[in-house]
Amino acid sequence: MTSAPQLRTLHRPLVWFAALMAALALVCVGGLALDDRVLVGVPIWAKPLKFALSFIAYGLTLAWMLSLLPGTRARRAGWWAGTVLTVASALEMVVITGQVIRGRQSHFNVGTPFDATLFQIMGATVAVLWLAALVIAVLLLRARILDRATAWAVRLSSLIALAGAAIGFVMTQPTAGQRAQDKPGIVGAHSVGVPDGGPGLPLIGWSTTGGDLRVAHFFGMHALQLIPLLLLALAALAPRFARLADDRVRLRLVLVASGAYAAVFALIAWQALRGQPLLSPDATTLGAAGAIAVATAVGTALALRLPRMRPGAPAGRTRETQAA
Repeated sequence: MTSAPQLRTLHRPLVWFAALMAALALVCVGGLALDDRVLVGVPIWAKPLKFALSFIAYGLTLAWMLSLLPGTRARRAGWWAGTVLTVASALEMVVITGQVIRGRQSHFNVGTPFDATLFQIMGATVAVLWLAALVIAVLLLRARILDRATAWAVRLSSLIALAGAAIGFVMTQPTAGQRAQDKPGIVGAHSVGVPDGGPGLPLIGWSTTGGDLRVAHFFGMHALQLIPLLLLALAALAPRFARLADDRVRLRLVLVASGAYAAVFALIAWQALRGQPLLSPDATTLGAAGAIAVATAVGTALALRLPRMRPGAPAGRTRETQAA
C-alpha cells in the first residue's frame, strides 16, 4: 500500500463532518455523566454517542477511499456522492440529537404527527445515504487504483458495508404485534422475538434475550475500516516476514479475510433474524461458525504459500504490483 494521503487530498466535507461528530461525541459523554434520563432501556445520550463514533470512522474512511479515485470525472462524481452522503448523515444526526433533547425516541417513533415526520425524514436520509454509498462503491469497483491487494480491500469492504447498511431497512418493517394494532406509536424494531428496550449489553444495548439486528448492521458497516486495516497490518509486517512481502500473498489474504468477514456478517444477521441473542448461539449457529473458521484457516494456509516465480520473471516484481 502507498502512504496515507495528505489532508488536502481527502474529501473535505467528510473530514469536517467527522470533526463535528467528534465534538458531538464529547457532548454526548457529558450528557451521559450529567443527564440521568433513560430511553428504551439505555441512557438517553448513548444512541447519539454510538452514531457519532460510528460516523467518525465511516466518514474518515470514505474520505480516504475517495482520494484514491483516479481521473477528473471519477473524482468529481466521487466528490458529489461523498457530499450528498455527508449532508444526509448530518441531517440524520440533527434529528437523533434533537429527539434526545426532547426526550423522545428517534427511530421507529410515529406516536405524534411531528415524531412521524421526523422519522420519515430520517428514513429518507438513510435511503439517500445508502444510494450515495452505492455510487461510491461502483466508482471504486471500476477504478484502477494502487496495487491489487489495496484495490480489492477497498472494493470488497465497501460492498460489505453496503450490505450492513441495508440491514437498517429491515429494522423499519413493522413487527407482528405492531401490525395487529390500529395505530401503533412505534413501527419497526431492532430486536427480534423480544420487545426493544429489554436486557442488553452494557452501553451498546444489544439484546441478551432475543435477536438484535444492530449487531449485523454494526459489523457489516465497519468492514469499511477493518478490512483495509488488516491490509495495513500485513504491509507493516512484510519487512519481518518474507511471505508477506509478496504482493500476491497479501492479495490472497485480503480475499480470504473478505470472504470470512462476509460469511460472519451473514451468520450474525441470520442468527438475529431467528430471534437468537448474539452471546447465546445454538448448535446450528455454532456449527456454521465452526465451518467458517475451518474454511478461513484452510484459505489462509493456501494463501500463505509462496507463488512460483515464472521463468525469466525479475525478482520482486509481479503483475499484482501494477494498478488493478
